[in-house]
Amino acid sequence: MADRHNTYFNSVDWAAMQADHPVGDDFIRFASKSRDEIRAHKDRLFKRLVDRAWKTPFYQRLWGAQGIEKGDIRGLDDLEKLPVFDKSDIMASIEAHPPFGDFAGFEGYGEEGRPPVIMHTTSGTTGTPQVLLFGAKSREVQNLLLGRLYRFQGLRPDDVVHSVYGHGMINGGHYVREAVTHWTSAIFMSAGTGLETRSVRQVQLMKDFGATVIVGFSDYIKKLAKVAREEGIDPERDMNIRMISGHLGREDKLSLSEAWGGVKCFDWYGVGDTGCIAGEGPDRDGLYIMEDAQHLEICDIDTGEVAADGAEGDMICTCLFKDDIYPIIRFNTHDVTRIRPGESSLGLNFQRIEGFLGRSDSMVKIRGINIFPHAMGHVLESHQSFAGDFICKALRDASGRDDFIVLAEVTGEQSDALADEFSAILKQAIGIDMGVKLAAPGELASMTQTEVRQKPIRLIDERF
Repeated sequence: MADRHNTYFNSVDWAAMQADHPVGDDFIRFASKSRDEIRAHKDRLFKRLVDRAWKTPFYQRLWGAQGIEKGDIRGLDDLEKLPVFDKSDIMASIEAHPPFGDFAGFEGYGEEGRPPVIMHTTSGTTGTPQVLLFGAKSREVQNLLLGRLYRFQGLRPDDVVHSVYGHGMINGGHYVREAVTHWTSAIFMSAGTGLETRSVRQVQLMKDFGATVIVGFSDYIKKLAKVAREEGIDPERDMNIRMISGHLGREDKLSLSEAWGGVKCFDWYGVGDTGCIAGEGPDRDGLYIMEDAQHLEICDIDTGEVAADGAEGDMICTCLFKDDIYPIIRFNTHDVTRIRPGESSLGLNFQRIEGFLGRSDSMVKIRGINIFPHAMGHVLESHQSFAGDFICKALRDASGRDDFIVLAEVTGEQSDALADEFSAILKQAIGIDMGVKLAAPGELASMTQTEVRQKPIRLIDERF
């Protein structure tokens, strides 16, 4: 019987991949090209992507239901003719065609032609975990995009990188490890979450092995600085950290930087399906969209129409490189952002976004006001007593009136006067009165699950 395996490393044309998605100095040169040249590059990759999508039952069904036929989509100028899809469509595909759904496009390959497939799942932050599938080529482009972003932000060959991303079935820890080990020459320490490696042990590992960079979610990275001090270790005097790169949302970078002795903090954004979509550069002036690989539309949350520059909306992503397994064309992440205006001080011509501003699918409307629970951290950070962790509750009383309560950890005395100060800050920022309940540091951990989840829980909706 013939051995029909296609191995991972023999399934990728490495030279062609790096020509399409350059790294290092070549990346800077590409991002400095004219908008017309960048658009032409994207259009070429998009045509290849559409060809693969037509071989995928998921898109045959999705597009066919809209009366779209082969030949109707000739380039990026036709993109808005295509329908948007989201996680609910993927979950419906899995339910109808278990266990992997029909969105991967296995059927488009002959018996001996299918590339190796990597499988993970999402974390389940917004519901049931979703299957994630990657072909060898698209997986490696994802790795490349993040690895080159770390280098763009200032990662050096002699750095020791401490990662607090989780592992198991979820994508994060594995993907970040591959990005650093495949596309940089830094040393990688795969510590994982506090559940995988206790926080006290993580701090000691960083000290013992001279970690210089931390990557992960900001909530837990802040916690590690606190744990270090509790263990008698001064993050500035006794440790070597010089850079943090993670998912900062709208949290105050200054407080995260100060917690680790004034280090530089960089934000980047992506989701499990797409990989790295955008990230800050050395200017830390907005997140550069990785436009050689990702086409991002900002669409109005209610109408779905493309929003004007500067207006907030859902991020709709088309992965120009995913032309092997699970093509992604107009995927609604339900993460909210806006395009950042103005020119890059670095002379780059990639568009920039503001970063993660909240989730539209966890947005709650309270007395006519749209509230994004994930964005509360940015507001709470403005008070010096805020200890870092918080969770929100949406409630409905017997008369049908909706209320919103913010539970926040604080240092010092939990007085009514302090709760009133937080309430005033929130009203000024959000526009409505909301209740505030104060908690001691660490008291909300069982609700937010900061220790065990990559993305802490920020909303409990008790209205229904």
